Amino acid sequence: MNDLVTRTIILNLGSVAGKRKEILEYFRKTVQIEEKLFATFKDDSTYYLRADPLRHPLIFYFGHTAVFYINKLVLAKYLGERINPHFESIFAVGVDEMSWDDLNEAHYDWPAVAEIRSYRARVWEVVEDMISRLPLKLPITWDEPFWVIMMGIEHQRIHLETSSVLIRQLPLAALKPVDFWKVCPERGESPENELVNVPGGMVKLGKSFDNPLYGWDNEFGSREIRVKPFKTGKYLVSNQEFLEFIEDKGYHTRDYWTEEGWNWKSYEKVEHPRFWRKKKDGGYQLRLMLEGIPLPWNWPVELNYLEAKAFCNWKSKKTGKPLRLPTEAEWYRIYNTGNIPDQPYWDNAPGNINLEHWASPCPVDKFEFGKFYDVIGNVWQWTETPISGFNGFKVHPYYDDFSTPTFDNKHNLIKGGSWISTGNEATRDARYAFRRHFYQHAGFRYVETAEPVVIESAVYEEDPDVSLRCEFNYGREYGNVPLFSVKAAAFCINAMKGRKLSKALNLGCDVGRTTFELARYFDHVTGLDFTARYIRLAIQMQEKGRILYTLPEEGELVSFHEISLEELGLAGTENKVDFWQADASNLKPQYTGYDLIYVQNLLERIYDPEKFLQLVHERMNTSGLLIISSLYDWNEQYTAKNHWLGGYREDGEPVWSSERLTWILQQKFYLLGNITSIPLLKRIKSRVFFYGESEFSVWELRH
Repeated sequence: MNDLVTRTIILNLGSVAGKRKEILEYFRKTVQIEEKLFATFKDDSTYYLRADPLRHPLIFYFGHTAVFYINKLVLAKYLGERINPHFESIFAVGVDEMSWDDLNEAHYDWPAVAEIRSYRARVWEVVEDMISRLPLKLPITWDEPFWVIMMGIEHQRIHLETSSVLIRQLPLAALKPVDFWKVCPERGESPENELVNVPGGMVKLGKSFDNPLYGWDNEFGSREIRVKPFKTGKYLVSNQEFLEFIEDKGYHTRDYWTEEGWNWKSYEKVEHPRFWRKKKDGGYQLRLMLEGIPLPWNWPVELNYLEAKAFCNWKSKKTGKPLRLPTEAEWYRIYNTGNIPDQPYWDNAPGNINLEHWASPCPVDKFEFGKFYDVIGNVWQWTETPISGFNGFKVHPYYDDFSTPTFDNKHNLIKGGSWISTGNEATRDARYAFRRHFYQHAGFRYVETAEPVVIESAVYEEDPDVSLRCEFNYGREYGNVPLFSVKAAAFCINAMKGRKLSKALNLGCDVGRTTFELARYFDHVTGLDFTARYIRLAIQMQEKGRILYTLPEEGELVSFHEISLEELGLAGTENKVDFWQADASNLKPQYTGYDLIYVQNLLERIYDPEKFLQLVHERMNTSGLLIISSLYDWNEQYTAKNHWLGGYREDGEPVWSSERLTWILQQKFYLLGNITSIPLLKRIKSRVFFYGESEFSVWELRH
C-alpha cells in the first residue's frame, strides 16, 4: 500500500488534538493524490482540452476543488473574506450535466494555470489554518464546523475519480506516465460466468445521523424493502462476455435497447464501449487513464447504464431467463452474503478499491467475497434504481444541490466503488448516481428474477421548503391576497412603461413564477437563484410545462397538486426564459446588459448586500431600471450581523434598512416615485400562514 493511501475519518473516537492531526493528514494526502493526477499532463496546454463536450475543460476541475472549500466556508460564515471572487464564481458550478450548468465556453476566459496553482496554494493555507483553530468536539456531526472541512475533503476525493475519467478521454499525446498510477499486470482469458442463488430477506437502507462516518445527505434516513430470492452472476460481466453481445450485432438491434438507449446510441454512433479501441486487424485495445493496452478479456467491461441494460435484454432473449440489472436493495442482499468489513475498518482493502492495489481494473476472478467476486471494488456497478431520498431525508444547508437535482428519475445509482474510489466513496453506505449515458469507471453484474422494477413516472416534489414555495408561486390565492410573484411582476412592468423591454434579470427567482410572468412582456428573462433546489423546479416547469408537488395539510396528511404553464396562461414564455444557479454576491461576468434588474426579496438572504448594491449598476443598461423588493427580515443564518443594512443601533440610534439602502443607491441611482409595499401570504399548512409586506423601490441609473 503506497504512503498516500488513507481511510475516511472515524468521527466519534479519539481525542480532540488527535482528531485535528488525523484530519490534517487526511486533507494533505487528498491534495497530494490530486496533484499526482494533474501531474500526468504533459504541459499546461492539456488543462484547456475538453475531454467531453458535456464537460468543462480540465482547467475547471483544477480550480473547482479549491474553490469549493472557500465557497462553503464563506457560506457557513467560518471565513469572512473571499480570496479571489472571480475564481470563486467561474469555478463554482458546472460539474454535472444539469440544465443550470453553463457549458458555453464563450462565457469563460480561463485563467493561466500558474494563477490557479497560486490560488490553490493559498486555499490550502486557509484550510490548514481552519483545521488548526475551528472549534472541534467529538463526535463531529453535520451541524459542527468540522463537517464543512470533511465536506471539502470528501468532495475533493469524488473529483479524483471524476477527473480521472475525463483524463482517460484525453489524447495520449497530451499525457505522460507518473509512477503513482500503476496498472494491473494480470491479464488473460475470462472465467465462465454462472448464476448463483441469493436468499431473499429484508433490506434496511440508510444510516442514522449519529453514524460515525461522514456521509452525503442522501445516505441518511431509512427505508426497508423486502427482497425476494434471486440469482446473480458470480462475476462482473467481463470484456469477453460482453464481446458476445457485440458480435451478435447487439449495437445494431433496436429490440435490445430502451428508447433512451437507442436514441443515445444512434446519436453517438457507438459500436462498442467508449474505452475500447478497434484496431485495424479487427481486434481491440483498452484505453486506460495513461496508456492503451491489448484488451484484457478477464477484466470487467466498463460502459454506461444504457449499454448494460441492452446487454441484459439481449442475454435474457438468448437464454430465455428474466435477466436485468440489480436494484439497490438487491445489491445489498449480494453485499450481505460476503461478511465484508466496511472502510475504514479493514486492515487491507478486500477488493481492488481505495487505491490500495492498482490504478486500473483487474481480473474479475481476483478478489473473492464468499460466493461472489468483486462485490466491492474494481469497477462501480450500475443498478436499476434511480436515486431518491430515504424517509427522513434532509438537505444539508451548506450543500443543498448535492443530491436533490438528481432526484429526477434520470440518474441511476452505482454501487460498490471502483479502483480509484477512496474516502466516503469506498464505504458501504455510499450512494452516487449518474445520468444513464454517463461514463464512470463502471460496469455491471446481472440478476435473474421475475420481480419487476417499479419506477414512478410522476414524481411529486416532497421537500417541504420547495413544495411550499411551489404553492406560494403557482398555487391558489388565500385570504384575498394576490399571489406575490404575479403582483411583483405587474409592478415591474408598470414601472417599465415607455422603456425598452428587451432583456431582464430576476435575481432571487425562487421556483420561477415571476420570471415567467416577466417573459409575457420581455424578449428574454434570466432567472438566477443560489438554491439549486428552487432552480430545479423552475427548469422542470420550463422543460415539462408542469410541476407536481405535495402540500402539508394536517399532521402527517398531505395533498397532491399539479400546475401547468398552460393553465396559468404562460404557455410560450418557456421559450423566452433561462434559469441558472448563481450567487448574487459574486455573479459571473456574462450577467450584464439588462433593461430591468428585479431583486426579489433577496437582500436579506445574501452575505454582503451592501457590496452587491454598490456593484449592481455595472450589470445594467443606461436606460434601465433597478427594482428592489425586501422584507428586511435579517437573520444571521444568511447574513452576518456586521453586513446587515439595518435593523440595529449605531451610537445609540436605530439604523433602518430602507434608509441605508437609499443612502447606498443614491450614489449611482435616482429614486423614482414613492417607496411602496406589496403584501404576501405564504401557506404553511391548511390553517397556518405567514403574512408579510415587502417594500418596493424603483431606481434609475444616473447618466
